[in-house]
Amino acid sequence: MGTVEQRERAADSGGKPRTVARQAPEGPDRDIPTVGSAREGTHGRPAGAGASAPVEQPYYKPLWIEETARRRRLPDPVREAAVRAVLIIAVTLVQAVVAFLFTLAGSWLAFPMVLGGVAGTVVATWAALDVWVTRQVWNQRYGVVSAPSSTARALRRERRRARREERAAERAQERIRRRGGTGRLSHS
Repeated sequence: MGTVEQRERAADSGGKPRTVARQAPEGPDRDIPTVGSAREGTHGRPAGAGASAPVEQPYYKPLWIEETARRRRLPDPVREAAVRAVLIIAVTLVQAVVAFLFTLAGSWLAFPMVLGGVAGTVVATWAALDVWVTRQVWNQRYGVVSAPSSTARALRRERRRARREERAAERAQERIRRRGGTGRLSHS
């Protein structure tokens, strides 16, 4: 909504356009008229006013409002692979169009361009797969850190306890063998 619409809306509602008092503007736009511009001198200040006098300027809506991104940025390796794939696909499409035009013109270059287009299609497919594989590898290495569920933790704890008991039994058997026993506790 432009400034004129804002003023018209404010006039329709019975009020004045909102204004904000500002201290010495940095660099006013000379081509945009301000409120009471006939009484003003150069640079948007009233004639005869000092540089430190506050200047009444209309409130303008900012051109854009910063919004947070909806999705996070792609990781660097994945973004590099995606850019590479887009460039390869673009070159392949240009090559296909040139091959088509050479074919219509009946040029001898049509056959080499068609062969190049087929090779470009293979390379473009490879590049698109590279993006997918790079993304999967990145997600596996640096992706979401999953917290194990309580059942998984309990099963792991159980397996650890069984392995400890098994190692303890093996160590006990090894001690008995080193002492020269046959594995029985008594020699009767």
